[in-house]
Amino acid sequence: MLVSESIIVNNLVKRYKKSKVNAVNDISFKVNEGEFFSFLGPNGAGKTTAISILTTTLSKTSGEVIVAGFNLDKNQSEIRKKIGIIFQNPSLDLNLTAEENIRFHAVLYGLYPFAPSYSLMRKEYKKKVKDLSEVIGIGSEMGNPVKSFSGGMKRKLEIIRSLMHDPKVLFLDEPTTGLDPLSRNNLWEYLKSVRSSNGTTVFLTTHYLEEAEESDKVVIINKGKIVADGTPRQIKNTLIKEYLILQSRDNDKLKNELNDKKLNFEIEGDKFKVFIDDPKDLQKIINSIKTELIYIDIHLPTLEDAYLEVIKEKEVV
Repeated sequence: MLVSESIIVNNLVKRYKKSKVNAVNDISFKVNEGEFFSFLGPNGAGKTTAISILTTTLSKTSGEVIVAGFNLDKNQSEIRKKIGIIFQNPSLDLNLTAEENIRFHAVLYGLYPFAPSYSLMRKEYKKKVKDLSEVIGIGSEMGNPVKSFSGGMKRKLEIIRSLMHDPKVLFLDEPTTGLDPLSRNNLWEYLKSVRSSNGTTVFLTTHYLEEAEESDKVVIINKGKIVADGTPRQIKNTLIKEYLILQSRDNDKLKNELNDKKLNFEIEGDKFKVFIDDPKDLQKIINSIKTELIYIDIHLPTLEDAYLEVIKEKEVV
C-alpha cells in the first residue's frame, strides 16, 4: 500500500533579521496523510516559527516545504484552502456573534454563498454549525457576541471555525488551553472521528503531553534543532527505562538478593528502584524474588518523562 505524505519539510531554516542564530536550524521531517503528528518543544524552541512557515503566515529563509501536495514557494493560496489552523491567540471579531464569526469565515473560504442572517443560510451550513457547536459544547451560545465569551469559550469557537471547511491538514497550536476536561475529551473524540472518516492529518503542538501519547509520530525540537523523533513508544524506550519499586521488612536481605541476581537498582529512602531492560522480564523478576515484599509498584515511562529527559540532556550539552 502506497503512503502519501501530507507534509514534507526538507532542510528548513529561518533566521530573523539581526539575529545571530537560526530560530529554525536545518530541520527535516515528513508527516503521512491521515497521521496524528505531534511537534513538541519548550518555549522558544522554534515550534511556533516552524508552524507559522508551514501555514504560510511567515516566510522561510531557505529549505523546501510541501503541504497537502502543494509547494510553499509556488502555491501558498492552494495550501491555505487545504489547511485549518487553531493558533494559541484567538483571531476573532469581538463585535460579531459567535455564529457570525463562523459565517464570514465560511463565506471567505467559498464554502457557502453569503446571506445576511443565519436563518437565510443554506441548511447544510446550519447543520454543520449545529453539529460542531454541540460537539464542542457552545450550542446555546452561538447567537451571543464574542466579547461576552470567556477565554475557554473563544477557544471552542476557534475550533469550530477551523473545522468548517473539512481541512485536509489541521494545525492545532495548544488547542485545548482553557478548555474544561469534558470539552477537551469531546474535542479529541471528534478529531478521532474526523481522521477516521476524512483522512484528516492532525499536526499538534501542546503542553499537555498526555495528549500526544496517542500520536503516530512525535518530533521534539529544541533550540531550533530536532533532538528526537519516532513513535511515542520508540522515544520512551530510547530514553527512559521501566522499573520496579520494591520494599521489604528486611531491606538488607532484599538488597543482597538483588545483588546476587545482578539486577540494576538504586536505593531511594527505604525503597529499591529495579531497572528493567525488557518489559517482558517484569513478571519473571517479580516471581524470582524470594524475600518477602511489603510494597511493589511498576513505573511505566510516559512521553512527558521522555520529553523532560531529552530536553534536559540537550540543555546540559
